[in-house]
Amino acid sequence: MSTPHLIALDIDGTTVNHEGALSPAVRDAVTAVADAGHHVTIATGRGIIGTLPILDRLGLTTGYAVCANGAITLRLDPTSDAGYEIVESVTFDPAPALTALREHFPSALVAVEELGVGFKVSAPFPDGELDGIPEVVSFDELMSTPVTRVTLRDPSATSEEFIERTARIGLHGVEYAVGWSAWLDITPEGVSKGAALEVIRRWLAIEPQHTVAVGDQRNDVEMLRWAARGVAMGNAPDEVKAAADEVTGDVDDDGLVDVLTSLL
Repeated sequence: MSTPHLIALDIDGTTVNHEGALSPAVRDAVTAVADAGHHVTIATGRGIIGTLPILDRLGLTTGYAVCANGAITLRLDPTSDAGYEIVESVTFDPAPALTALREHFPSALVAVEELGVGFKVSAPFPDGELDGIPEVVSFDELMSTPVTRVTLRDPSATSEEFIERTARIGLHGVEYAVGWSAWLDITPEGVSKGAALEVIRRWLAIEPQHTVAVGDQRNDVEMLRWAARGVAMGNAPDEVKAAADEVTGDVDDDGLVDVLTSLL
């Protein structure tokens, strides 16, 4: 058997396509590397309730999962009622960032995650963009308690506009990543998928040279740089490809399969 590796996989645009479909070839490849003794770890911007169905479809019931771009780490436990326990949860005060962003993105929708429950939102998001049943609350309530992540969404803007305006604001004390659309995730300073995966690597006693990460978006850059073998999907933006060691095929062509089978 080959040396066990820590294999970190993004979900959307990497493991499942942009319609949320998981191909049988990808599922079988994930099963094969897990059965070979590798530690398959989902690392996603999704919240807990959006991550659990993917873990179930992949047949992953043990190990770890990283959610909310690194702010939440789960230990999977098939013996527990929920199937997991939260072993790390990093929060921050969202008020300063939200106050600054509201001035520059007055029409943006805002969401904060309630762990394992869903989201509180400033107004309804487009259908299918948030997991669970969002609860509409006042802006003051969104800022009232520490959270693991804040999400901004402006259906009228482009990701390029988000990048330009967010950089101009100069947010302090937080990390942020712009998604494929006009979608901005804000997490506590120092939190990223890569940082969370490094903790898991140490828990599992995996050597750094035995780490692999596969992703397709800007929130994957840190984990691609963290891994000894960082792989960008063919559908990734150029800046994500530039941060990777190699580029595989498009998600619609099951590009992840080639990466996983190379580890068998």
